[in-house]
Amino acid sequence: MIVVDTGPIVAAAIRNDRKHDVCVEVFTRLRRERRKLLVPGFVAGEVAYMLGKLGGAKAEAGFLRSLRAGVFQLVDLTDEDVDRIADLVERYSDLPLGSADASVVAVAERFGITEVFTIDTRDFSVVRPAHVAALTLIPG
Repeated sequence: MIVVDTGPIVAAAIRNDRKHDVCVEVFTRLRRERRKLLVPGFVAGEVAYMLGKLGGAKAEAGFLRSLRAGVFQLVDLTDEDVDRIADLVERYSDLPLGSADASVVAVAERFGITEVFTIDTRDFSVVRPAHVAALTLIPG
Protein backbone atom coordinates (compact mmCIF):
# COMPACT_ATOMS: atom_id res chain seq x y z
CA MET A 1 0.00 0.00 0.00
CA ILE A 2 1.05 3.56 -0.71
CA VAL A 3 -0.74 6.83 0.06
CA VAL A 4 -1.12 9.10 -2.97
CA ASP A 5 -1.07 12.88 -2.76
CA THR A 6 -2.88 15.30 -5.09
CA GLY A 7 0.06 16.32 -7.27
CA PRO A 8 0.84 13.01 -8.98
CA ILE A 9 -2.80 12.35 -9.89
CA VAL A 10 -3.22 15.81 -11.39
CA ALA A 11 0.13 15.65 -13.19
CA ALA A 12 -0.66 12.24 -14.66
CA ALA A 13 -4.02 13.47 -15.95
CA ILE A 14 -2.79 16.76 -17.44
CA ARG A 15 -0.54 16.01 -20.43
CA ASN A 16 1.26 19.38 -20.47
CA ASP A 17 2.18 19.22 -16.76
CA ARG A 18 5.96 19.18 -16.39
CA LYS A 19 5.75 16.12 -14.09
CA HIS A 20 3.29 14.22 -16.35
CA ASP A 21 5.70 11.64 -17.75
CA VAL A 22 7.36 10.73 -14.45
CA CYS A 23 3.98 10.42 -12.68
CA VAL A 24 2.52 8.20 -15.42
CA GLU A 25 5.67 6.08 -15.23
CA VAL A 26 5.40 5.66 -11.44
CA PHE A 27 1.66 4.89 -11.58
CA THR A 28 2.35 2.27 -14.27
CA ARG A 29 5.03 0.65 -12.09
CA LEU A 30 2.85 0.71 -8.96
CA ARG A 31 -0.07 -0.90 -10.83
CA ARG A 32 2.26 -3.53 -12.31
CA GLU A 33 3.41 -4.28 -8.74
CA ARG A 34 -0.27 -4.50 -7.72
CA ARG A 35 0.19 -1.86 -5.02
CA LYS A 36 -2.98 -0.45 -3.46
CA LEU A 37 -3.13 3.28 -4.13
CA LEU A 38 -4.82 4.90 -1.13
CA VAL A 39 -6.37 8.33 -1.63
CA PRO A 40 -7.67 10.15 1.47
CA GLY A 41 -11.05 11.84 1.03
CA PHE A 42 -9.55 15.32 1.36
CA VAL A 43 -7.07 14.51 -1.42
CA ALA A 44 -9.87 13.21 -3.65
CA GLY A 45 -11.76 16.47 -3.21
CA GLU A 46 -8.67 18.52 -4.01
CA VAL A 47 -7.89 16.38 -7.08
CA ALA A 48 -11.45 16.70 -8.40
CA TYR A 49 -11.32 20.49 -7.96
CA MET A 50 -7.90 20.82 -9.61
CA LEU A 51 -8.77 18.56 -12.53
CA GLY A 52 -12.02 20.42 -13.12
CA LYS A 53 -10.15 23.71 -13.11
CA LEU A 54 -7.15 22.62 -15.20
CA GLY A 55 -8.56 19.87 -17.40
CA GLY A 56 -12.29 20.49 -17.47
CA ALA A 57 -15.29 18.31 -16.72
CA LYS A 58 -14.00 15.33 -18.72
CA ALA A 59 -10.77 15.13 -16.70
CA GLU A 60 -12.65 15.51 -13.41
CA ALA A 61 -15.19 12.85 -14.38
CA GLY A 62 -12.37 10.54 -15.47
CA PHE A 63 -10.82 10.75 -12.03
CA LEU A 64 -14.17 10.08 -10.33
CA ARG A 65 -14.67 7.04 -12.55
CA SER A 66 -11.17 5.80 -11.65
CA LEU A 67 -12.25 5.85 -8.00
CA ARG A 68 -15.37 3.83 -8.85
CA ALA A 69 -13.32 1.38 -10.95
CA GLY A 70 -10.90 0.74 -8.08
CA VAL A 71 -7.84 2.29 -9.68
CA PHE A 72 -7.53 4.25 -6.46
CA GLN A 73 -8.90 3.17 -3.08
CA LEU A 74 -10.78 6.07 -1.50
CA VAL A 75 -10.06 6.24 2.23
CA ASP A 76 -12.72 7.74 4.47
CA LEU A 77 -11.29 9.76 7.32
CA THR A 78 -12.06 8.78 10.89
CA ASP A 79 -12.68 11.21 13.74
CA GLU A 80 -9.16 10.42 14.99
CA ASP A 81 -7.75 11.22 11.53
CA VAL A 82 -9.50 14.60 11.56
CA ASP A 83 -8.07 15.36 15.01
CA ARG A 84 -4.59 14.41 13.78
CA ILE A 85 -5.03 16.51 10.62
CA ALA A 86 -5.96 19.53 12.74
CA ASP A 87 -2.89 18.99 14.94
CA LEU A 88 -0.61 18.72 11.89
CA VAL A 89 -2.10 21.82 10.23
CA GLU A 90 -1.41 23.81 13.41
CA ARG A 91 2.03 22.36 14.03
CA TYR A 92 3.23 22.98 10.48
CA SER A 93 1.44 26.29 9.92
CA ASP A 94 4.71 27.86 8.76
CA LEU A 95 4.81 25.65 5.62
CA PRO A 96 1.72 25.96 5.51
CA LEU A 97 0.61 22.33 5.57
CA GLY A 98 -2.95 22.15 4.27
CA SER A 99 -5.65 19.67 5.16
CA ALA A 100 -5.11 17.47 2.11
CA ASP A 101 -1.38 17.02 2.78
CA ALA A 102 -2.03 16.50 6.48
CA SER A 103 -4.61 13.83 5.60
CA VAL A 104 -1.92 11.95 3.66
CA VAL A 105 0.20 11.85 6.81
CA ALA A 106 -2.74 10.86 9.04
CA VAL A 107 -3.76 8.00 6.75
CA ALA A 108 -0.15 6.81 6.48
CA GLU A 109 0.06 6.78 10.27
CA ARG A 110 -3.24 4.93 10.71
CA PHE A 111 -2.29 2.17 8.26
CA GLY A 112 1.40 2.06 9.22
CA ILE A 113 2.41 3.01 5.68
CA THR A 114 5.86 4.49 5.14
CA GLU A 115 5.65 5.42 1.43
CA VAL A 116 3.88 8.42 -0.06
CA PHE A 117 3.61 9.19 -3.78
CA THR A 118 4.00 12.95 -3.99
CA ILE A 119 5.69 15.64 -6.02
CA ASP A 120 5.50 18.00 -3.02
CA THR A 121 8.83 17.03 -1.53
CA ARG A 122 9.27 20.32 0.34
CA ASP A 123 6.36 19.81 2.74
CA PHE A 124 6.60 16.05 3.13
CA SER A 125 10.34 16.11 3.81
CA VAL A 126 9.73 18.45 6.77
CA VAL A 127 6.73 16.72 8.38
CA ARG A 128 7.57 14.11 10.99
CA PRO A 129 4.95 11.35 11.19
CA ALA A 130 4.26 9.60 14.49
CA HIS A 131 5.03 6.06 13.28
CA VAL A 132 8.41 6.48 11.50
CA ALA A 133 11.26 8.99 11.52
CA ALA A 134 10.35 10.16 8.01
CA LEU A 135 8.14 9.14 5.12
CA THR A 136 9.71 7.62 2.02
CA LEU A 137 8.77 9.89 -0.86
CA ILE A 138 8.08 8.34 -4.24
CA PRO A 139 9.39 9.05 -6.86
CA GLY A 140 12.12 10.38 -4.58
